[in-house]
Amino acid sequence: MTNFAYLYMGTQKHFTLNQVIHPIFLGKTVFKKLSVFIKKGNYSSLHILVDENSMQHCLPILISNCIELKEANIIEIESGEANKSVEICVELWATLTDEKAERKALFLNLGGGVICDMGGFVASTYKRGIDFVNIPTTLLAQVDASVGGKLAINLEGYKNQIGTIVHPKAVFVETDFLKTLSKREYLSGFAEMIKHALVADINYWNKLKKVDISQKNFAAPFVNHSIEIKTDIVQSDPYEKGVRKVLNFGHTIGHALESYFLKHNKNYLLHGEAVAIGIICEAYLSSIKYSFDKKQLTEVCSFVSLHYKKYNISSAAFSEIIAFMLQDKKNEKKEINFTVLKKIGKASPNHSFTRAQIKEALDFYNNL
Repeated sequence: MTNFAYLYMGTQKHFTLNQVIHPIFLGKTVFKKLSVFIKKGNYSSLHILVDENSMQHCLPILISNCIELKEANIIEIESGEANKSVEICVELWATLTDEKAERKALFLNLGGGVICDMGGFVASTYKRGIDFVNIPTTLLAQVDASVGGKLAINLEGYKNQIGTIVHPKAVFVETDFLKTLSKREYLSGFAEMIKHALVADINYWNKLKKVDISQKNFAAPFVNHSIEIKTDIVQSDPYEKGVRKVLNFGHTIGHALESYFLKHNKNYLLHGEAVAIGIICEAYLSSIKYSFDKKQLTEVCSFVSLHYKKYNISSAAFSEIIAFMLQDKKNEKKEINFTVLKKIGKASPNHSFTRAQIKEALDFYNNL
């Protein structure tokens, strides 16, 4: 067994694992920790992946606080889920080749979920793998995409169809970056925090229900707790063979909706917006087959509906949306696989539903 540790608000927490999971640094000294990490690594070159948003708002802060990065190579791509593709990966591999990046190079992902997912995938496959770290700048990335080692890109409209599980060498979380986000992007990340509470911690759920979303950076005080919930689950099941699947609650329908809207609507859904719809639909499925309490269902639906814009999902689209679900990575024996809620704070993976029941759940959302 291997000793594992991550830094959590300046204190060190230890687990025993079969798999080494990355350290997570969060707090006022995060940039100093990054500087120490880079010095100890003695890397031959440094490469920072950004999009136009993290380039403008976050890169200057990062470099001014970490002088080791002043000579780093900056690689910029366009933001957005549509750019999480094989074609962009090819461009990134070619750029690293042109920059003569060796296997002793370090790849730093500075941005949101797309940057962390795709950047990690590029780094883990370039020359059979170079070290990479995540510096998440969005709420979604800080509490979800940067933690756990899942790396993926989309293929032919299917979400995260190509990927692997490779852990970064470290994750560095600076919550001040969240102040640069639009309210829409912020709420997208908040949906993942809601999911963490629903699947693992009813006390956390009761705290989140009291947040005042009119306050700037309202979720920052809870980032550490969401990271802890996800890390505790991941460390017990690094390769998603069992309990880690509970983190997919809201994502079977959510990912399908994200893919459908990306294909058909220029104003596509953000990941968290799709997951918010998925939470409602999959909570409903939990209630019709696995006795999820109706009062708790109403509680969940009311809270999510209060914070997220309502989207009309045409019944004519249901079959195509289900077709996207049929490509979901969690499926087994050609059955669409869901995580259900037993009650708020407790979830159960590996449950299937009929096409008719899934359509019923989508109708339930439309009729709220």
